[in-house]
Amino acid sequence: MYITKIYADGFKNLKKIDITPHEEINIFWGKNAQGKTNLIEAVWLCTGVRSFRSTKDKGMIDINADAMTIEVSFKDSFRDQTVRYCMDKNNIKEKELFLNGIKVKNPAKLFGQLDCVVFTPEDLEISKGSPDNRRQFLDLCVSQIKNNYSNTCAKYERIIEHRNALLKNIAFGKSSRDELDGWDVQLAQLGSYISLLRYNYTKILANYASKLYSEISQGKEKLEISYYSTVFSKLEGRKDFAGDLAREYLQVIKNNTDEDIRAGFTMKGVHRDDIIAKINGLACRDFASQGQHRSCALILKLAQAYILKQETDDAPVILLDDVLSELDEFRQRFVLSKIDGIQVFITCCDKNIQFEKNKHGRLYNIEGGRIKTHKRKEKKD
Repeated sequence: MYITKIYADGFKNLKKIDITPHEEINIFWGKNAQGKTNLIEAVWLCTGVRSFRSTKDKGMIDINADAMTIEVSFKDSFRDQTVRYCMDKNNIKEKELFLNGIKVKNPAKLFGQLDCVVFTPEDLEISKGSPDNRRQFLDLCVSQIKNNYSNTCAKYERIIEHRNALLKNIAFGKSSRDELDGWDVQLAQLGSYISLLRYNYTKILANYASKLYSEISQGKEKLEISYYSTVFSKLEGRKDFAGDLAREYLQVIKNNTDEDIRAGFTMKGVHRDDIIAKINGLACRDFASQGQHRSCALILKLAQAYILKQETDDAPVILLDDVLSELDEFRQRFVLSKIDGIQVFITCCDKNIQFEKNKHGRLYNIEGGRIKTHKRKEKKD
């Protein structure tokens, strides 16, 4: 899969960006605050996933513009497609999304059309950050290959909010414990399904990550990835999420009700689970060095791309937003050597990025939200 055209106007500071990207490497360089990341974000929004910068709708339109338009055309193994994303400042809630000229009700309907893997400096926190970071990463990975998974997660979160509010009311004597029954059943049904999908994905992730980490550490270190469930002691070989797993999940919730009421929130469930990473048997979160954390984060993102390619038979587009500048030369070369045959977009302040000799592409200079110059970057001899 590769992007054949990008048009963006009025999205943040972008002004009439209209380019035909190269099928291999595309480097967008320029000083800070010129629009490089905005361009990557515009492409990402066309995948149907929320902004990786948590941009609110009202923040998408340039302060000096009345509307914004993003249009991304791409080609996969079967056909050419186009996503068009429009928003008017006077009617922000009524955003307009089109896939191949047909209106789409919400961004989630775009899942599985334009597949991208985005890597930002903040993603270097996946390894050493909070469990919430890793859960978000894992849920995004699963949603890219499983229809309606993101809707299931959103529904689970809404039920958790209702249950937590009810727990507080019970503690203050405003509600009875019996009112929990309906919420508990729903949590068990959704939670068992999410647990199983996360666990199965993590097994595949662990396989890729182990091999890649062995390479980046030159065989000196071993990375192990596993899924930690606060509900289930064993998920291997289990499939009946609507039966046995749901009943077990429900029993765990029921057994923990007294503690939940005292705490005022639901203490066990997929919203408290984690991915455990170990290097040479030691937990990364507690013992890894800064370099090991960065290597682990890199490997997880590369594994995400490889799994997408395996599951969809199409390589995703790689979006590297100011990441290479955060890495040493060895890790830069490692990343670029592992994305052969994949279209990549790189933002940076230095246009002289060193990449593999058999690579070529295009250089774009961005200034004030506009493409000032671009030229072909030829293969090296």
